[in-house]
Amino acid sequence: MPARTRSRSLRERRREGGYTAILRSDRPVDERDDPQIAARGRDFNWRWVSLGLSVILIGLLVLFFQSSAFYVRTVEVRGLRYLTREEIFAFTEIAGYHLFWVDAEQVRANVLRSTTIADAQVRLDWPPNMVTITVQEREPVLAWEADGVVTWVDAAGRIMAEREPREDLPRIVAGMTPEAAVFASTQIDPALIFGALQLTELLPDVRVLSYDTFKGLGYRDAQGWDVWFGVGTNMPEKIAIYETIRDTLSAQGIPPGQIDVVDPDHPFYTIN
Repeated sequence: MPARTRSRSLRERRREGGYTAILRSDRPVDERDDPQIAARGRDFNWRWVSLGLSVILIGLLVLFFQSSAFYVRTVEVRGLRYLTREEIFAFTEIAGYHLFWVDAEQVRANVLRSTTIADAQVRLDWPPNMVTITVQEREPVLAWEADGVVTWVDAAGRIMAEREPREDLPRIVAGMTPEAAVFASTQIDPALIFGALQLTELLPDVRVLSYDTFKGLGYRDAQGWDVWFGVGTNMPEKIAIYETIRDTLSAQGIPPGQIDVVDPDHPFYTIN
């Protein structure tokens, strides 16, 4: 059979029966070329990393809860003038607490229970100064004496403990009904405070005022009678009325027992 015929027959047989070509290579398979093997390698590495991180976090938690450095033994307090750091710490109610359980807002609310504190800010941090409290204390404007006990009063009428002798503060000596005394143990009527400040400003020689539940503010005149002004901020008008009555009685030689200008429209006086 001629060579051309044999070659043609071979091609025809290939077309009819088909041949499958197989590419072979002696190169070993690289694991990086196999996605499944590569993925298994990555999973293995991250599992170890995760385990290491977990061990570190557990160690930190144990240290955090076991170390005495994270338990509150004291606080840092700023802005103090009258109170002491120990008094503020007692108000916080967090002695022996772990830092993790300290609530800054609750600490602030506890500190504000002190009548001497007007405002407070609480900041939590890491040791050694884990709790820092910045306070703003109330400033007294007068001294209030009732039943021999002296307290301070601020401009809003809030009562606070007397912290030190303050001769510069006007003093009010109160004679009150039991019911009024209970209220005045924590809060004084601001109208009374304003009236007292006006009187002591207009009458600089008068540093001690009296207070009566019904007559309000007054004082004993140097010539021996009592004068009552009530409360409020219209003291200039009342003082002018009082001085007119006083001068008139003095000109007539009438010694008054008391002069009452609580109601400036209806002032009156008594005679000894």
